[in-house]
Amino acid sequence: GVYPDADTAMQEALRVLWQERPAVRINVAVHRYRTEGLSVAKAAALAGVSFDRMKEILAERGVPLRLGPETLEEAHAELDSLRGMRL
Repeated sequence: GVYPDADTAMQEALRVLWQERPAVRINVAVHRYRTEGLSVAKAAALAGVSFDRMKEILAERGVPLRLGPETLEEAHAELDSLRGMRL
C-alpha cells in the first residue's frame, strides 16, 4: 500500500481533511470550546482563525464566551501570579 500502516493512513486523511475543509476545523474548535473548556485563544489556533474571529464565530453560534477568571479563587490566583512576575 501507499502507507506503512493504518495509523499513518488515518493521520494523512485527517491532515487532508483539515486542509480541504476549514469548516471542520471550526466545528471541532467550537465543540471542544463548549465541552472541554478550551480557551478562546486555543480554539482560535485549532480553527486556524484569529482570536477576534473566533469570538465572532462563537457569538454567531450562540456560544457564551468565557473570558477571564470564572471564580473569585481563579481571580486571586491570577493576581498572585501577576504579582510574582518581574516586568
